[in-house]
Amino acid sequence: MPQKKRILICPLDWGLGHATRCIPIIHLLLQKNIEVVVGGNGSSLALLKKEFPELTFIELPGYNIQYTNGSLALKLFLSTPKIFTAIKKEHDQLEKIIREKKIDLVISDNRFGLWNKQVRTIFITHQLMIKAPIGERLLYRINRYYIRKFNECWIPDLAGRPNLAGDLSHPYPLPANAFYIGPLSRFSLLKKVSAKPLFPLKSTYHVMVIISGPEPQRQLFENIILKQALTIPLNFLIVRGVTETKQTAETRNNLDIVSHLPTVEMQEAILSSAVIVSRSGYSTIMDLSALKKKAIFIPTPGQTEQEYLAQLCMKKQYAYMETQGTFDLKRALKEVMAYKGFDGSNKTQGNELEKRVDLVLYDL
Repeated sequence: MPQKKRILICPLDWGLGHATRCIPIIHLLLQKNIEVVVGGNGSSLALLKKEFPELTFIELPGYNIQYTNGSLALKLFLSTPKIFTAIKKEHDQLEKIIREKKIDLVISDNRFGLWNKQVRTIFITHQLMIKAPIGERLLYRINRYYIRKFNECWIPDLAGRPNLAGDLSHPYPLPANAFYIGPLSRFSLLKKVSAKPLFPLKSTYHVMVIISGPEPQRQLFENIILKQALTIPLNFLIVRGVTETKQTAETRNNLDIVSHLPTVEMQEAILSSAVIVSRSGYSTIMDLSALKKKAIFIPTPGQTEQEYLAQLCMKKQYAYMETQGTFDLKRALKEVMAYKGFDGSNKTQGNELEKRVDLVLYDL
């Protein structure tokens, strides 16, 4: 009997989006009798441990970039030596992991150092073009330099129009090793889930708030939401996006507040809520598109990617957006009623992810 192939999958710890979009890939690999090893750190690794407790996990330090206000692009520029050092460190660490864990394939979600000449490596990103106030061309070249070190680059978006990421995932020219695999979402509308919940949610909510992103902005966003939601006579579910600890829950007047929700409960909560309030991270956009929801986006201050995506969604009438500095929840809830919401027009035509996975597995 042939030995199972062993694949290492590693999301970047920058909010939870890189981890959540790896969930459908992990499920698909497990269905195909692949042994999956997960590498990572922080909240993203904690989330995947809760989703897949039976898997093997490896601690892989992240890039540890924090910021408060101002331009993220500037912060990243000033942190360039630190980032390059982290990339080199994870690249060296990968050599040891491949040898000790007998890895056959590596899938990296935005971790630039996880390429290797001895085994096949795949890089996942929706952001081939990095939005920035200055230096976009230089950032594109650096990004492309690292992407070319991998055997393949998987882009979680549609190749043509309509698509979800706009200019971010459709630069010209594309890297030669790039393949569109369609939007990735951990949620599915194929059947209604019925797992026993860890936290007894109400059957319906007027508003669900999904809080995520790097600290300290995650906490600042949470503080703004809590203060304003308590003054509005609607039922709120607030998911704090804190995965490192045991699940906690409390009720404050009209607010149900939970630290985090596993995928099954998260899907049910989103489907049972009239409006979703969240950051405009790309993984969140893919999830809300899959579930055809109406949304209010508040981009993380200084994150040019989220600002661009929120503006793109607003232009397409998918979602209403406001900035964090001037955010008024009561006003936003009125404005969003004029928007059509995500309508499912960005669904993959055919299972592009599975086709790509099958081709890669065939070559192992």
